[in-house]
Amino acid sequence: MSTDPKDTGGSTTTAPGSTRWQQITTLRRQRPRRRFATRSLALLLALLVGAWFVGNFHLDDLIATKRIENLRRFANEVTPYPLQGQPFDLGTALTWAHEIMMEKGWSGAGKTLAISVLAIVLAGLFSSTLSFFGTRTLVSPEPFITSLRPPSKIRAAGWRAVVGFTRATFVVARSIPAYLWAFLLVSMLGPTAWPAVLALALHNTGILGKLTAEVNENLDAKPLAALRGMGASRSQIALFGMIPLTLPRFLLFFFYRWETCVRQATVLGMLGIVSLGFWIQDARARNYYDEMVLLILASVVLVLVGDVVSIAMRELIRRRS
Repeated sequence: MSTDPKDTGGSTTTAPGSTRWQQITTLRRQRPRRRFATRSLALLLALLVGAWFVGNFHLDDLIATKRIENLRRFANEVTPYPLQGQPFDLGTALTWAHEIMMEKGWSGAGKTLAISVLAIVLAGLFSSTLSFFGTRTLVSPEPFITSLRPPSKIRAAGWRAVVGFTRATFVVARSIPAYLWAFLLVSMLGPTAWPAVLALALHNTGILGKLTAEVNENLDAKPLAALRGMGASRSQIALFGMIPLTLPRFLLFFFYRWETCVRQATVLGMLGIVSLGFWIQDARARNYYDEMVLLILASVVLVLVGDVVSIAMRELIRRRS
């Protein structure tokens, strides 16, 4: 078959049976086989199919006539109440939104922000302190240096028990979701802000404590061994050796978890704790869907502000460190 570029407008034609086609086929057969990617995709599809049948999902639940009617009704009810059945007027909508935000929105946003800040500060204090007890390189019979006399088995077991107990505490604290912590604390402390603060603090202590302990263990041992060799105690090594080295990384974790606290503080309000989540649940209970959507948008703005602040602080820490 002719492959003259003049016959094809400047392009080369490759047909089955030609030498070029055989070369392409040979190269295709010799290409690297990515079995891991193929098997991962097959496993993902299998999990998707299994979840579909185990969960007993049906498309009718989404596209049924009743569902479509509910969607239309909801779309009408989220229209600001003064404008339902009326032509849209921006001034009326802004006045309505201003009244709701002044009555509930701003106070709820302020309480949500205050809960998140206090919770992450407490979590930072608890985790930074406890992380040293979970650092295997520090909590040992002779940290960072080799003793001429091997420690007794009882003494070594005691230090391992301290590390194990601290690590187990971190696991328990972070394995229980903040919502469940708050659910338990509300029954003991009542629907005040403290259950939300303590719930977020406990959950994030487990996360920050584990991460900080891992950072401590991966520090360069030479300067810490030098401090130990000069007679520094464990507390002095932690204060004057580890903290200066781990502080930039700890602050990165700290601000990342704070932006998560902002989101979770909103959700915890649905347990009766006065925050944006409380007013969202209140509007939902009274079927005030227009007010509910407005407050949800306010929570979205609050989370975005928290994300921007967190990103800016983390970038500043990276540059300074």
